[in-house]
Amino acid sequence: MKEEDTLLKKLGKENSFKVPDGYFENLTSEVMNKLPEKEKVVFEEESVSTWTRLKPLLYLAAMFVGAALIIRVASTEHKPAAVDEVAVTEVDTEVVSDEMLDVALDRAMLDDYSLYVYLSDASVE
Repeated sequence: MKEEDTLLKKLGKENSFKVPDGYFENLTSEVMNKLPEKEKVVFEEESVSTWTRLKPLLYLAAMFVGAALIIRVASTEHKPAAVDEVAVTEVDTEVVSDEMLDVALDRAMLDDYSLYVYLSDASVE
């Protein structure tokens, strides 16, 4: 406390930092005058062609057409119509009663899994 009192007596309570009168009034104009002149860059507007505007839309349409074709080709159920008509006319079907099926299954001695495998293999061919 004694040290602070001696310093206050020695230096006083006044602010020792002073700014000249009117310093801040002219500060902005003086700083702007000291800056170097900057060259203004002029940009030329390029004309946009119709192709440039339509290109993204055409690319988007081509992407969707390509995706549709890939899905159509990759699908397993897709068969040409001509093959389906020929297959229907050439296939001969035979009507078998349920009683005959039961007797045939009993005599074949197949369990359910073996029957399932046999039928699923036969449907693939």
